[in-house]
Amino acid sequence: MAGVIHVDWYATVLRKEQFADAVAAVAPLALRYGATAYSVHRSLDDRYKIMQMAWFDSHAGWYSYWEGPEMIEFRRRWMGKYQIPITYSWYEEMVAGALGPEVELEPEATPPPAAVPPAFA
Repeated sequence: MAGVIHVDWYATVLRKEQFADAVAAVAPLALRYGATAYSVHRSLDDRYKIMQMAWFDSHAGWYSYWEGPEMIEFRRRWMGKYQIPITYSWYEEMVAGALGPEVELEPEATPPPAAVPPAFA
């Protein structure tokens, strides 16, 4: 079943910038394990909270990524820079949307028809 996984990281004091950058660097590796998209967000209300999201078609893809050698090494290397336990949750995406170049905010106005000059006799 397709869904999005939310990983709630919480950086330790004075480590927020470097840890957020590290999470942002490791997030794209999810694509190697079947993720269709990923994103990393840092809270503006709580600057130590970092949310990593990855969209997978199956739980198996997620677990391959999370328990893969890169993420095991990431968690080992950055131990002490984030608080434990690390919590993650699987969500079913209900609706999503985006504004892109092919979507217009407002339809373009059509120009008025050109006046036809009267015919000369």
